[in-house]
Amino acid sequence: MHQYDQLVRFIFRELDVRGEVVQVGVSLDQMLQNHDYPFPVKQLLAELVAATSLLTATLKFEGQIAVNLQGNGPIRFISVNGNHLQEFRGVARLQQEIKGDSFRELVGDQGHLLVTITPQQGERYQGIIPLEGDSLTSTLESYFQQSEQLPTRLYLHTDIGAEHSRAAGMLIQVLPVDPQKARVDFEHVTTLSDTLTRDEMLDLPIEESLYRLFHQEVVELYPAQPIRFVCGCSREKCESAIISLGAQVIDEHIADGSLEISCEYCNTNYQFDAAALENLKIKL
Repeated sequence: MHQYDQLVRFIFRELDVRGEVVQVGVSLDQMLQNHDYPFPVKQLLAELVAATSLLTATLKFEGQIAVNLQGNGPIRFISVNGNHLQEFRGVARLQQEIKGDSFRELVGDQGHLLVTITPQQGERYQGIIPLEGDSLTSTLESYFQQSEQLPTRLYLHTDIGAEHSRAAGMLIQVLPVDPQKARVDFEHVTTLSDTLTRDEMLDLPIEESLYRLFHQEVVELYPAQPIRFVCGCSREKCESAIISLGAQVIDEHIADGSLEISCEYCNTNYQFDAAALENLKIKL
């Protein structure tokens, strides 16, 4: 089996177009394994992981990006955070029973997409657009059109299984150079990329799928970047959070006998008995 959990950037030497391809597998399983999400929620969250990876790879600086959908449907909130190292985590929150599996049946008829970009150096940027499309891909393409004003095509596919899940995505985007030439080049490249099937995107090694699509073009591939699920939670961070609550709140939990903190991203539970809480109180 070819290597999954990687992203490859590429550029056309003779065309004003760039692209990225991502495939996630083990890292996606790690994110989903401790959650009991319904199948359609897993599917949308897997798409969002692939999409966030592609968006993160468009950043020209070190930093983080958070992509979330908020709506009035069964999924109240669904979000994936990623960074320039291609480390990600994600979560979904439901507010009612899932009764359908289409994008609109999941997020509702009203809502918005929020993209928050936080550079390590510089100011944070937020882009918000209404959920007007009938898929995650069309919604994100609208975001690119409004925020960067660069024609962008996205392809997202998933394979959600009982034991293992996979997701793959591809982004095609014009370069901000000669607008007229870029438009012609973009139409040419997307006509070719539209022929890539779901199975090819999920099953073929990235290099092979790109060769099948663009073997008549001069394509330069950059080194693959590994992708990892990194929750970021730890007992030490929980301890800091408890200390920040103050003596009175800690005393209340000491009276109760214990305090449990659960990470919403990986569902790891951290237990603090009365003695542990007393030790944390000393650090105030």
